[in-house]
Amino acid sequence: MFEKPPLHWSTELRAMLRLAAPMVGANLLQMAVFAVDVVFVARLGPVALAASSLSVSLFGLLVWSLSGLVGGAAPLIAAELGRRRHAVREVRRTVRMAGWAGVLASLLAMGVCLLGEPLMRVTGQQENVIVLAVPFLNVLMWAAIPSTVAALLRTFVAAMGRPTIGTAITGMAVLVNALGNWLFVFGNLGAPEMGLTGSAISSVVTTCAMVLAYVVVIRTDRRLRRYRLLGRWWKAEWTRFADVLRIGLPITGTILAEAGMFNGAAFVMGRIGEVELAAHTVALQFAAIAFQVPFGVAQAATIRVGMAFGAGDSGAIARSGRVAVVLGIGFMAVTAGTMLLFPRAILRLYIDPDAPQNAAMVVLAIQYMAVAAAFQLFDGAQAVGAALLRGLQDTRVPMGFALFGYWVPGMGTAIGLGLFSPLGGLGVWIGLMVGLVVVASLMLWRWKNRARLGLLPM
Repeated sequence: MFEKPPLHWSTELRAMLRLAAPMVGANLLQMAVFAVDVVFVARLGPVALAASSLSVSLFGLLVWSLSGLVGGAAPLIAAELGRRRHAVREVRRTVRMAGWAGVLASLLAMGVCLLGEPLMRVTGQQENVIVLAVPFLNVLMWAAIPSTVAALLRTFVAAMGRPTIGTAITGMAVLVNALGNWLFVFGNLGAPEMGLTGSAISSVVTTCAMVLAYVVVIRTDRRLRRYRLLGRWWKAEWTRFADVLRIGLPITGTILAEAGMFNGAAFVMGRIGEVELAAHTVALQFAAIAFQVPFGVAQAATIRVGMAFGAGDSGAIARSGRVAVVLGIGFMAVTAGTMLLFPRAILRLYIDPDAPQNAAMVVLAIQYMAVAAAFQLFDGAQAVGAALLRGLQDTRVPMGFALFGYWVPGMGTAIGLGLFSPLGGLGVWIGLMVGLVVVASLMLWRWKNRARLGLLPM
């Protein structure tokens, strides 16, 4: 079911890698699911692509936040497995109540999607884009509930030591989404040609297929089906529901704080100039891909620390944390070196850096990537640091760190240097780095002082 907390760091390293590697793969495949939509929608023209990007940016932020909410189940499940006593019953209660919280929050997210048109008008979007984006978003919102349920079930199988299930199902989702876009966007094999709306329908079908796949696997796997996750799904466990919200809501707040800083940076870039915004977007793509590795390590670290927390083993907590920090920051050191040494090769993955029309954008993107190389280390550190604290079921204070760090020194520096200094776009990226440095430092400080702050199990 789960591995006993190891006695040596090398054993912990192997255990962490076995858990983290499939989760990294699933994260990268999830990015591929969204990339499939872009590939097909781009063939409909720039206006359709802009409408899709606008809608997906709102919907994606909501779904990411919902995954953080149900992700509050991870440290609870891990701790219950670590205690071993009545683990089957307690895990089932946690998953059930996390499902309740996720579905209720998904309904609220759907309500936000219904407000998409006024939100787009308030932010000054072009009318021809709004006309396409609103019906697209009104269909896409139906993917909120299955997306959240799939995220919860992925958390469950990973905590149970079966993370490859999530990787395989996410890989299947890439194929299903590609087929759905091919059928519904362009009307192949007799399907109706629905254009942009067809891509939204494909996303809904894909998320439903993921939930169905998880249900089938969980019900047929001998180790997983004994938890009977659907048993008495209507029975309320209000204490456990409160535990899920106590841990999950601050995770949601942390996600919104970080995402808000990066989204806000894009708006500041847009005010500086179109070339700066384009360079910002291209430079950020590689950083986003690289981040999936420490993010996967962070997800694994929450589970490993949570198990040791439930077992009351402070030594195992320390070992898991040490290994996670080394893995997360170590990988980001490699990507930072790559960005410093081979920036043009990275840009070539997205654009032609030798084309004359891209010359100004390439110069700016290389400058931004130099700063990104520096903040890669701190991006990995803040992700792992927050995850380690989640394993200790400590999420409220870290949320405060995120809100302060990203929005006061981070966004404050980005706006000040970006709009009121000659640095322009480079100043925005310096602001991003400042926010990440502050948050990473605060997270790791709290982790280092976990015993003095009373965060360890009694």
